[in-house]
Amino acid sequence: MTAAAQAQVTVPSAASVAPAAQQPVAPVQATPPAADATTAATATSWKQLRLIKLPNPGAASLDRRGALYVADADNNLRQYGPEGLPLNTYAPAQPGHVAQVEAWNVTTTLVFNDDRQQLVLLDRFLAPITEVRLADYLDGTVRVATLAPDNVIWLLDESNLVLREFDPNTLRLVQSTPLDLIIGRSRPDFRFIRQYQNNIYLVDRSTGIYVFDNLGNYKKKLPFTGLGAIGFRGDELYYLDAGAIHFYHLYTQAERRVALPAGLDPATVRQVLVGETYAYIFMATGIAVYQL
Repeated sequence: MTAAAQAQVTVPSAASVAPAAQQPVAPVQATPPAADATTAATATSWKQLRLIKLPNPGAASLDRRGALYVADADNNLRQYGPEGLPLNTYAPAQPGHVAQVEAWNVTTTLVFNDDRQQLVLLDRFLAPITEVRLADYLDGTVRVATLAPDNVIWLLDESNLVLREFDPNTLRLVQSTPLDLIIGRSRPDFRFIRQYQNNIYLVDRSTGIYVFDNLGNYKKKLPFTGLGAIGFRGDELYYLDAGAIHFYHLYTQAERRVALPAGLDPATVRQVLVGETYAYIFMATGIAVYQL
């Protein structure tokens, strides 16, 4: 998702990474409590530009330049300019359910089909680069997947409860981090994964957001529950919460809330993406584009 500060692109070579089984598991670090949902949200200036008429929009992402990528109801991937004007469409020959889209890299966009357990890599014009059948490379079911800035792919193997790093160029698993000791006896409900500013954020709807470094080492857990997705803007993580957009600063832990546009029924809002200049509010009828 678009942010003022770009994600880190330097990752140590695979040879410098200790096997996951030998890596110590860090204890859950204390974090500030989540903001009370009753805290007053700050009003902001919302200027609606247009409504993208796209019934039941699905998984979506923003790239560094502010372009919007969103799966439609037929699981085609649509690309829009920052102001919401259509650019390109990718219609796969064998459509599958689009569980996650990651377009931050600009030059490469990842589409993860969870029902087909397939990764599709597209170029900046949504032309296919390659497809990968995950069943050919690992024994397990992948729940969420994301493309890192260095073009490796992070996968959450739900069957074996392992965070895995996959190199689509060499078609091999680089490393794995077991999560059983980290998660304990809780029943996780993984919904989303994203690498941003040298960290990996794994969203568990049940217990919070697990944070790892770019080698897959566990760092801490953020106590934000009930989430299906998160976004990043500058040095802040954000998510939709109780009719407002909740922002959490990654380094100072400061929290703030921004109210949704006046006159908009929060119950109709499914998702929000916030870029540097524009914001996108997802509803059943389409996507409202606002200038900030």
